[in-house]
Amino acid sequence: MRKILVVDDDAELRMTVASALTEGQYVVEQACDGEEAVNRIKANAFDLVLMDVNMPRLSGIEALKEIKAHDPSIMVIILTAFSNIRDAIEATRLGAYNYLEKPVKSDNLVYMIDLAFKSQNMVKSLSYSAPVFNLPSGNEFVGQSNEMKKIFSIIDRLARVDTAVLIRGESGTGKELVAQSLHYNGPRKDNRFVAINCSAIPESLMESEFFGHEKGAFTGADSRKIGKFQYAEGGTLFLDEIGEIPASMQVKLLRVLQEKKFTPVGSNREIEMNVRIVAATNRNLESMIKDGSFREDLFYRLNVLPIQLPPLRERKNDIESLSQYFTEKFNQRYHKQIRGIKEDAMSLLKSHRWPGNIRELENVMEHAFVLEAEDMISVDSLPEKIRNSAPAVQHIDKMAAGSLSFEEGDIPMEGSAMSFRLSVQKFDFQASKEEFEKQFLMEALKVFKGKINQTAIHANIPKKTLLRKLEKYGITAKDYND
Repeated sequence: MRKILVVDDDAELRMTVASALTEGQYVVEQACDGEEAVNRIKANAFDLVLMDVNMPRLSGIEALKEIKAHDPSIMVIILTAFSNIRDAIEATRLGAYNYLEKPVKSDNLVYMIDLAFKSQNMVKSLSYSAPVFNLPSGNEFVGQSNEMKKIFSIIDRLARVDTAVLIRGESGTGKELVAQSLHYNGPRKDNRFVAINCSAIPESLMESEFFGHEKGAFTGADSRKIGKFQYAEGGTLFLDEIGEIPASMQVKLLRVLQEKKFTPVGSNREIEMNVRIVAATNRNLESMIKDGSFREDLFYRLNVLPIQLPPLRERKNDIESLSQYFTEKFNQRYHKQIRGIKEDAMSLLKSHRWPGNIRELENVMEHAFVLEAEDMISVDSLPEKIRNSAPAVQHIDKMAAGSLSFEEGDIPMEGSAMSFRLSVQKFDFQASKEEFEKQFLMEALKVFKGKINQTAIHANIPKKTLLRKLEKYGITAKDYND
């Protein structure tokens, strides 16, 4: 049950607010000033704080700073008289979720708390995808890695500013959840969050989809249409798969980001915009800049505040807690009472490479739930690809250790896999495997002079896998043409 702390030096107001909330699904406690509130929060876990601004000993503003420093995930709503609205606005800038004017109406209070908890849930959902960045903690958060504990502080900071954010990471790592969390925990939360998948829009329709069009602007434009930039006015526009935007559209997007205005297709009027831009990609934009497929000036316009989400294989310590989260989720969905995952099944989950990241893990867990007849997930209920993953990992491990031998007739390569040596200074299992992989690809490209098809055939690598790996490591095949 959610715990709420009501903080005000007016005992009558505290009782009134507490009475309005105890009728709901909340445990409510009270504090008479900011100092008592901070002490209580440091001693016990609270989900939300309702707090006055003007109080003795420690003001609401100072208490807010200490609360957020202790745990940024705690939602704070400021209660203020009309004369103190300026202080309340300053509090929202410092991390308060919102403010309510006194006298507080019960309906408004319950509605605001409900919105605050929805925003808090958004951030906690993000923890299941676990991006990589700065500070906080909390017993309810999924993920034990240091990277997981850092994400809440980054969102708390970035949610308060309007600067463009570029979210980078493989498919399934939770890029859209990051974007949603930035929106729903910032000052734009009461306006729209609009998402566009840039890879799903045909090039011929992209300008109209972004900026709208006038009636008769082109064949088939039988009515006026508002574009996504205008539809998201006052809110956040999420440009997913930004690396898929064609060159002609990149120029127009850059101009809009610079001038904060756009022109609908077939119109002479410019429309000013007030939209925060959050973009995401799984592409190597630096390599795309080198080959001329992505504009460098657009990259720097978007990359003001970058966030890099690590793949699941780099945070395998979180697989157990993530699996437990999905167990609880699917217990509710399928009306089962599965208690957990057997040890041998968990070992298989931890040995898998997870190319699909969190999304793939969720799919695997749902598959297991459908098949499992007992109260613990067993190896037999896991998909075949998971059950067969252990031998593949052992094979890769041998390669990483440099113990894989070559048969007579194989193509010799100077500095190839045979000469790979594990660095004792960097005694890291995952890093060693990836370093071998990178060296292998570079040497193979040298032998076959940068020809993708020849490299894929003779090195026994599927072409799609080869292209994905080259992009991952920032390797450009053209560099090996000679």
